[in-house]
Amino acid sequence: MSTSILSTKLYIPPPRPKAVVRPRLIEHLNEGLNRRLTLVSASAGYGKTTLVSEWLAGCPQSAAWLSLDERDNDPARFLTYLIAALQTIAGHIGEGVLGVLQSPQLPPAESIITPLVNEICDIPDHFVLVLDDYHVIDDRSINHAVSFLIERMPPQMHMVIATREDPELPLARLRVRNQLTEVRAAELRFTLDEAAVFVSQVMGLNLRSEDVALLEARTEGWIAGLQLAALSVQGHQDPAAYIQAFTGSHHSVLDYLIEEVLQLQSASIQTFLLRTSILDRLCGPLCEAVLQGAEEHLALLASGQEILEYLERTNLFIVPLDNERRWYRYHHLFADLLRSRLEQSITTSSNGDAEQAAAEIAALHIRASIWHEDNGFAIEAFHHAAAAKDIRRAARLIEGEGMPLLFRGAVIPVMTWLASLPDEELNANPSLWVIYASALLMTGCTTVVEPKLQAAEKALQHVEQNDKIQDLIGHIAAIRASLAVSKHQADAIMAESRRALRYLHPNNMPVRTSTTWTLGYAYQLQGDRAAASKAYTEALSHSQRIGHVIVTIMASLGLGMIQETDNQLHTAAETYRSVLTMAGNPPLPAACEAHLGLARICYEWNDLDAALQHGQISIQLARQFEQTDRVVAGELFLARLKLALGEASSAYAILAKTQHSANQHNFMNQVPHIAAAQVLVLLHQGNPAAATQLAQKHELPISQARVRLAQGDTSSALAMLHSLREQAEAKGYADERLKVMVLQAVALHAHGDKLAAMQLIVDALTIAESGGFIRIFVDEGIPMYKLLRETADSGRMPSDIGRLLAEFEAEGGRSEVQIPPHQVEPAKSLIEPLSSRELEVLRLIAEGLSNRGISERLFIALTTVKGHNQMIFDKLQVKRRTEAVARARQLGLL
Repeated sequence: MSTSILSTKLYIPPPRPKAVVRPRLIEHLNEGLNRRLTLVSASAGYGKTTLVSEWLAGCPQSAAWLSLDERDNDPARFLTYLIAALQTIAGHIGEGVLGVLQSPQLPPAESIITPLVNEICDIPDHFVLVLDDYHVIDDRSINHAVSFLIERMPPQMHMVIATREDPELPLARLRVRNQLTEVRAAELRFTLDEAAVFVSQVMGLNLRSEDVALLEARTEGWIAGLQLAALSVQGHQDPAAYIQAFTGSHHSVLDYLIEEVLQLQSASIQTFLLRTSILDRLCGPLCEAVLQGAEEHLALLASGQEILEYLERTNLFIVPLDNERRWYRYHHLFADLLRSRLEQSITTSSNGDAEQAAAEIAALHIRASIWHEDNGFAIEAFHHAAAAKDIRRAARLIEGEGMPLLFRGAVIPVMTWLASLPDEELNANPSLWVIYASALLMTGCTTVVEPKLQAAEKALQHVEQNDKIQDLIGHIAAIRASLAVSKHQADAIMAESRRALRYLHPNNMPVRTSTTWTLGYAYQLQGDRAAASKAYTEALSHSQRIGHVIVTIMASLGLGMIQETDNQLHTAAETYRSVLTMAGNPPLPAACEAHLGLARICYEWNDLDAALQHGQISIQLARQFEQTDRVVAGELFLARLKLALGEASSAYAILAKTQHSANQHNFMNQVPHIAAAQVLVLLHQGNPAAATQLAQKHELPISQARVRLAQGDTSSALAMLHSLREQAEAKGYADERLKVMVLQAVALHAHGDKLAAMQLIVDALTIAESGGFIRIFVDEGIPMYKLLRETADSGRMPSDIGRLLAEFEAEGGRSEVQIPPHQVEPAKSLIEPLSSRELEVLRLIAEGLSNRGISERLFIALTTVKGHNQMIFDKLQVKRRTEAVARARQLGLL
């Protein structure tokens, strides 16, 4: 489930009806549009937001606005709101990226920002993006993402950052490149003329020029101080004497003035200001909910909305967040001071009883939490529950209504809160230990999950058993099952999954669904593919119904693997592609498995370029995981691909690296696969003795049969393959059966039993046809080519034989395998003969010329060359250049 968007964070604050016109700053900002970044940096109260909003009101360019707060330090939340802001300029921006941001473990910033920049490039008009209150951001990854965006954004985009302190961005480099415009406190301070206009026109005071000058001098042009001073002056009969009394620094003046301003307000307004200061954003109904019990102080005004409008009219540091004036916020510094005063006033009223004072403030937060929960703002409800230190309520909000808050963009705040709690609190609420472990698991911190689970179990020893405790025990088992998945420990997964399903409450569908998936993975590891398929299908159905995206992806991956082993390559490819769609752009790290699956399938279809691309992407994504063997699996595939390309030395080097990594990290499940690939390399290099030793050491039956065949011991090889085929057929392993049949046919041919070999290869071709298998035959080299050639010459011509022979021809041109030539009458094999010009183009393709090279050689347009290519491909019934050349050689056209 995606993060709920507070639209008020995206509203550009409207210009004030009474404002000081500042043409010198407006002109400075307009000049800055020719650079990448405008930095408006000064401490609180210097009018940064007001200046930028008023400048945008007269700026001809479109603008996107994002008001930041402390909760935006979560990278996923920040990027979600950044995309939402950009979508106010162009609604399609970032749609693919939003899916990635649901992942608890985000990919690198560059892979998220890059597609955003590409989409921004398509926006035709110039626009401005404003990040207001950037000083609340201290997350390094967010700063890195913003830096990357500034460096890469297109010229039609300009960024403005308003902040109380300089951000950790490459400001020095931008200055040197003349890509930075800076507006700082020295420029933001009111001049004497501006102060005079502000005091008279905005604040409605009729002061002497010398009093204005003194006021400006005392506040040093600091707009917030000047405003507070003017508000305070309004209540005095002798303004001149009052102004003369001002002394001290900004902070002491502000402390003094806030006291004066509050004292000049009515009791009802003071109560309203203090009690609602706990809110980050205010609306009428929310304020009324927080003020329950204080109605006697609010008798003069009808509603919270009317009070907010009154505060705006009287310039009491309140900022509207939308054009309808429904949502507001206090000036940040004003809010900080109000909160401090709230604590002081409550402590005073409770005769210094700190506990009673804390309880009263907590009650305000609880009311705010209840209102936010009732109105669908779950994360904000949790925020106030945590502030109230209501652990039970916060824990309940985390658990959510059917879908935990962890899955709704709140992993980081939940973890931060849990980390702040002492062990005593967690021990008193064992469910919090489990939530903590779940959050750690979601963020990939697998090494510290088990201690949290053990702490939970220890705490549960002293708790009376009930349905909730039983469910908690089930959740602990479910987390352990997920931990075991990363280690491919089938028995542990099975035991913990079954324990989880036995204890979990029937209504706990998110965890039960996840457990059904882990159970499916255990079945798959144990070789029970039918049971695995059933479990994956059930998990997929439930996860789609409840919106559990992560389980939907993982269950789909499981089904794709089962389809692949059932030789349903086209169906599996579609499943893997659907995972990539769900994983977004850039993809979730879990998409590494989908890319690896597509790499295997493209390899089998002999599309080696696509196979290489998917394999490399898989490795890049897998590197984002902690303690996983997925990188090893991807590199193992690349080694097999290198061997297919005839690069045996490169393949051997990669395998040596993967073997070292597998041993170093104890990825023992990958060791047999590595050994099987090493056997192929050794046989390719003509070292059957080493291959024999390796195949026997790791008990690899197919590899052992292949070694026997390479040594000329066909009888022994056939005996082993016969047994292997019976085992595969008994288990219903379609992929293993096909592998054995192909090797068995080669062995029969080498043994001299050519009729049996031809019949078996025809059967294998028939089985393989629907899946589009190619490499399983081509990888057997010349012995397979001879068998297919003799089968075709004997009149046994399955439709795939001609295509496979063409692939062998192409293979001879790109690897060390040399396929003997074979001529066929062209007229008997082509539906329509090639024209003389098409033959000319075909010969140049065979020479290795590009389309542009052919265009220049023949003095014809590039589009004409492409048209000839398509006609050649159609007539030869091929899809690629290499296939066309191979087919033409087979037909005697070259």
